[in-house]
Amino acid sequence: MEFLILAVVIAVVALAVTGGLLLSSRKKKRLPPAEAPPGQGGTITAPPREEEPRVGEESAPPVTEEEPRRTIEDVVLPGETTAPPAPEIETPEPAAGRLVRLRARLSRSQNTLGKGLLTLLSREHLDEDTWEEIEDTLLTADVGVAPTQELVERLRERVRVLGTRTPEDLRNLLREELLAVIGPDADRVVHTEGGVSTEGEERPAVVLVVGVNGTGKTTTTGKLARVLVADGKSVVLGAADTFRAAAAEQLQTWGSRVGARTVRGPEGGDPASVAYDAVKEGIAESADVVLVDTAGRLHTKTGLMDELGKVKRVVEKHGPVNEVLLVLDATTGQNGLVQARVFAEVVDVTGIVLTKLDGTAKGGIVVAVQRELGVPVKLVGLGEGADDLAPFEPEAFVDALIGQ
Repeated sequence: MEFLILAVVIAVVALAVTGGLLLSSRKKKRLPPAEAPPGQGGTITAPPREEEPRVGEESAPPVTEEEPRRTIEDVVLPGETTAPPAPEIETPEPAAGRLVRLRARLSRSQNTLGKGLLTLLSREHLDEDTWEEIEDTLLTADVGVAPTQELVERLRERVRVLGTRTPEDLRNLLREELLAVIGPDADRVVHTEGGVSTEGEERPAVVLVVGVNGTGKTTTTGKLARVLVADGKSVVLGAADTFRAAAAEQLQTWGSRVGARTVRGPEGGDPASVAYDAVKEGIAESADVVLVDTAGRLHTKTGLMDELGKVKRVVEKHGPVNEVLLVLDATTGQNGLVQARVFAEVVDVTGIVLTKLDGTAKGGIVVAVQRELGVPVKLVGLGEGADDLAPFEPEAFVDALIGQ
């Protein structure tokens, strides 16, 4: 009996010891030991966890080797702003010979006219029906009634006198007659010679860019700035289209690419005032040329057209305007002639810029608009690229038409 009681006591003591050891082990895992600070009693405190910052301190991500350390120059103080990087100044393509370089693009869109005429002229028998087809081809290409009749009569006479009609003879014949009707001797230079202002100061040349809505005036003005810069001219841009919110921003973007300053005014402000200030700025900077982009306006709106006349009169207080370039969309065809007549009456247009000539098979509009206004086509747009505005060269244009 005593032996049994002794065994039970031993078992209880063993269980108590084992439980104490287990509890001690768990406590050790839960709270790792830490050394007490020197000079203090044996009170042991657990260090704070690394992911929990101390009160009053901010956690910061560790600096990796790949991340560059900031220097004092990198620190931006409150209230300061970092200046945006200056735009890189581009070097435009030389203006001379651009139309030759773009001839392939022009010929792809205009081959209906040239190849159609060559095919008809190459027929074995040129009867009345064939000549009527030739006439229809020219009219469809927007050459215009009077120029078409003149061209057909000259072709008929020359074919009759020539007698033989080899492909090479016909090509040369058609080239000569198309050149004659386009006018190879017209003055197609954009005049950018400065002069003297009314105050006796050296004055830059002034070019007004006008046209109806949607013809691409602002883009054309920006591209023309590139043409002039490529020719070694310094340019100031006048954003006188104050009615279209994005026009001034768009023009300034074009100018910044070639280092040209843009003079702007408040949205909805007086366009004539902006144009005047642009010329004044051009005089102050001794610029070679001031390009003034005017607001697009409907040729049927008398008030808007009168305002355009006011812009020209105000600019002329500094001196005469050298060029008034009318921007026409080549795809509008004969409707563009109506627009051209009204603008010519208001501001005395001196030259035509035909845009989107690469997107139409109606290259005859070159002939029609010149005949209607007595004003030469001076520039043509042949694509969406920044350097796709080219000085108009009759020989290169005709060669593209007939695929030579």
